[in-house]
Amino acid sequence: MRVVGTAGHVDHGKSALVRALTGTEPDRWEEERRRGMTLDLGFAHLRFDDGIEAGIVDVPGHERFVHNMLAGATGMDVLLLIVAANEGPRPQTIEHLAILSLLAVPSTIVVLTKADLVDDNELAAVRDDVRAAVAGSVAEGAPMVAVSALAGTGLNELRERVHAALVDMPPRAQHAPAYLSVDRAFTMTGHGTVVTGTLMQGSIAVEQTLVVHPGKIEARVRGLQVFGESRARVDAGARVAVNLSGVPLETIARGSTLTAPEIRAQAGYAVRFQPLPEALELLRRRMPVRVHLGAGESFGTLVFAARPSGVQPVGATLHLHDVAVAVRGQRFVVRRMSPKTVLGGGTIGDAAAVDAEPALSADVVAVRAAVTRLGLAASGADAIAVAANVTLERATEILADEAAADRVWELKRPAAYVEATPAEGLLERVLASLGRREAETPWMLGATSLALARELELAEPLLVRVLAAAAERQRLVVRSGYYATVGFEPQLSAEQAAFFKEHVAVDAAQPLVPVPFDPLVLELRRSRIAGLSGALDTLTATGRLVRVGEHIYRGEQLAEIRTRLVRLLRAQGRMTAAQFRDVVGTSRKYVVPLLEFFDAAGVTVRDGDQRALRG
Repeated sequence: MRVVGTAGHVDHGKSALVRALTGTEPDRWEEERRRGMTLDLGFAHLRFDDGIEAGIVDVPGHERFVHNMLAGATGMDVLLLIVAANEGPRPQTIEHLAILSLLAVPSTIVVLTKADLVDDNELAAVRDDVRAAVAGSVAEGAPMVAVSALAGTGLNELRERVHAALVDMPPRAQHAPAYLSVDRAFTMTGHGTVVTGTLMQGSIAVEQTLVVHPGKIEARVRGLQVFGESRARVDAGARVAVNLSGVPLETIARGSTLTAPEIRAQAGYAVRFQPLPEALELLRRRMPVRVHLGAGESFGTLVFAARPSGVQPVGATLHLHDVAVAVRGQRFVVRRMSPKTVLGGGTIGDAAAVDAEPALSADVVAVRAAVTRLGLAASGADAIAVAANVTLERATEILADEAAADRVWELKRPAAYVEATPAEGLLERVLASLGRREAETPWMLGATSLALARELELAEPLLVRVLAAAAERQRLVVRSGYYATVGFEPQLSAEQAAFFKEHVAVDAAQPLVPVPFDPLVLELRRSRIAGLSGALDTLTATGRLVRVGEHIYRGEQLAEIRTRLVRLLRAQGRMTAAQFRDVVGTSRKYVVPLLEFFDAAGVTVRDGDQRALRG
């Protein structure tokens, strides 16, 4: 069995083509069918009369769902590059093609959908456009088939092309240890946990014992299915559903891997990396990246001996923040942290030396020992060099490698280093504290460094620097001086929301007039509603309420005032306080504090009695 995958721009007819080829609806969610847009991976079974069969993976085409597309792209044997004949190649056509070129899909067929909407001349023109767009990619020289999923034209030719490509596929590594990257995990009544994915290599049999990563959880295979048909054994290349015994659903998700026991998870791999031409100016010698390996996305650092200067493949080391499973020769793709553009991809080699623990030089051993002795002291490279009795230059070089391998955390302002193990221990204590606080006071934005330092009995300056490093690793978030767990959003209670709706009300007759701050505070103190003070802090920290002088505005009021201010200054260049007052429609007692507020915020600059836009 093989995997056929679709790719291409949103609304170019990928799902409609899959329905026409297989009779199966690949869009699994009601929202996808209602919106007419694929949001997640879809699956269908393609079978030919001679027994040749394939699983079709239908990927989303919208740019917001590239991470889902990458999860489905892993393991494709035949790519159906979908291009609407009435539109031609579009941005996601090119992006998907770049990704699948990095993944080195063995065979490609270009499918020109919606061919019934164009005439012969228009179809010939779009063929030329496609040939130009795919030059230098895995689709260069690929056959093109014009189809209409609605009218049924071209479908027989496309089936013949797909069949020929599948017949010509060389066998996968069936005698290698089993490796499956999970793209779905769910439970079924009476069966328990079920995972699905493409079996990249090896074979799986019922009653076999496998290992789920991360976590190294042993799992017994209770049953196997290929598109609803029970199997006693499946071989490499199959789209398979595996019913697992002994694996709670909460321990497995998309991106987990199911492997033979002899395959182990690691945090570092030697790789061959090929950058995209447009990424060359962005790459650094140590590059934080999003790593797409199998169906999973993780964070890591790509380390080069020297910054790449061309698009030819170069050796590098991939350091992952958490362990992951990969096998030699496996393809991967990396994207920027933000914005999430594709940087390039490559091939996994042997496990990196950082994981193999080779014989270490005496200076590396000395630096590691010094860092361990210093613990959470957050020492600079100079202090560590003295403690290790090595030169500052050598200590700096070793510490950079240790930081790239995540054995030490590099802190900023000033630069210092702490060993990863105690830093992780401290972070776990912080996250536990934040979790308790968020459960008890969900209206709070989080906790300040001072509150955390007091609770954990730590020096606040050190804690702030460790938490900044943790935030860079996306292990927690910091907003307006408050720390919180990833994904947490404060929610006011119904009573709190009603209080602020009443006491910070907008007068319909004077919609831009604020309310006095002191009376609000007085009412807050009189109220018996729990957590009002913290709720007020959250509202002001997030800009939903803004204090200006002795008054409080709703965020939307201030946004409207700023809009009018900018519009006026763009129209006439300068203004007086009286002119601003007329535009806003309030009195001088509100206008003067507002102008001072916008001066301090860098929106305006004062020149005598007039204001102008800053910069």
